[in-house]
Amino acid sequence: MAGRFAHVDAAAGAGRTAGLAGKVGFAAGIGALAGLSLLGHRGPRAALLGAGIGAVALGASEAVARAVQQPGEIPPLWQRIASSAAVAAPVGGAIGALTGASTRTIATSTGGVAGLLGIRPQKVLLGPLLGAAIGHALSGRARPVPASVVASGTVLAFRVLSAAVFRDAQVSLLAEQVRAEDLPFVVPREARSRYVGTGYVRELAQVLGGTYVAAAPDVGIVASLDELSGPEFDPAEVHPLVREFYEHTTRFTLDIVPKWRLWVRPGYLLYRTVVARPLGQASVPMNQRETQRGIRSRIDTITPDGEEQTAVRGWIRSFADNDEPIYVGIYTTYRRGERGYVSVGFPLPQASFTATLAPTARSGGGLVLSSRSALDQPGHYLTYVDPTSRELTALAVHGFAEQLDVHVEDGELRAEHAFWVFGFPFLVLHYRMQRKARRTARDDAPSAQPTAG
Repeated sequence: MAGRFAHVDAAAGAGRTAGLAGKVGFAAGIGALAGLSLLGHRGPRAALLGAGIGAVALGASEAVARAVQQPGEIPPLWQRIASSAAVAAPVGGAIGALTGASTRTIATSTGGVAGLLGIRPQKVLLGPLLGAAIGHALSGRARPVPASVVASGTVLAFRVLSAAVFRDAQVSLLAEQVRAEDLPFVVPREARSRYVGTGYVRELAQVLGGTYVAAAPDVGIVASLDELSGPEFDPAEVHPLVREFYEHTTRFTLDIVPKWRLWVRPGYLLYRTVVARPLGQASVPMNQRETQRGIRSRIDTITPDGEEQTAVRGWIRSFADNDEPIYVGIYTTYRRGERGYVSVGFPLPQASFTATLAPTARSGGGLVLSSRSALDQPGHYLTYVDPTSRELTALAVHGFAEQLDVHVEDGELRAEHAFWVFGFPFLVLHYRMQRKARRTARDDAPSAQPTAG
């Protein structure tokens, strides 16, 4: 991985020095709130003393952490643990004051939230169990323990224990404030509002200019499979139906059968309700009953003025009955050395989540695209796009993986799209693709229009 980012290390180092005072000041503010919360029950003088100690301690800790932070790394673990424990103190104190919740309730709920934020299934389970144990131990004390102390102590214990048990990095900082050209595996197409939705490509065209085509006819998510050739994949050996699907995706209808693992269903339902639907992005159907509402699949394109090559291909899937977004993905291909890759960017508010996948051949003329690879390019990347400079700050999300297997079975196109989180499989989308009848091949009437940049 070091070789992949050697060319951005200098830029990343320069970027980290910018804004250091602001980061230290922000940490000092959190420390002040933490100290105020932790000692506020002892009176005004103790509260002020606590605020001062907290501000100096966490601010100094942040300064040291940034000084020792190496290129390609997020801040040191000890600083992340200290910061999360500090944040928990005022939040726990406020919840305790507003609800009057017991020590057991504060500790268990705090541990539960910390576990959920850890995402990893083992951490999701560990959080509330550890919190309940801490709450039980503290509730037996003669003098009540302040809610701020309970919450902060629970988070501190959880972070230390989980760091000792789960040693593999969940995320790593790849680059900070670098040019888009330095990160070819990232699709830097962000949403400029809080809602992505099915109109994203149309709104993007207003920014980029060029000719925008809604529901473009006879277009694919890639221009040509030949762009993906490499040692593990020869496009000449691909089954004609598989090639046609990738290069002329809009010729096909898609039937989806989602298969979720039971353990992930509660968390996904919460995520979908609180995040995905309000965001208008990444809202996968929960079951086959939902898919019976019908799935509308279309590709919107943007072609720069004076050029023939399409610059943006946005594959948009939504429910047919009300156009509620399922997902919006911007598909690109690029070559690195002797290999081609597919990168799919999922726009988020001022950010993008990118899946970069490596192609390999499958028996029978199929094609497998996977992020589970020993190569240095495939993976998943969360990227912030600076709205002014257009510079990127990117994290690698190591715990997420996916694989798309498209093949021909009994003369028909099939696909399985499998997902893992920290090595645990949690979802497989089963696809059945059929060529549209000739009379409906253009059921989504295209509309081409020039847009001003």
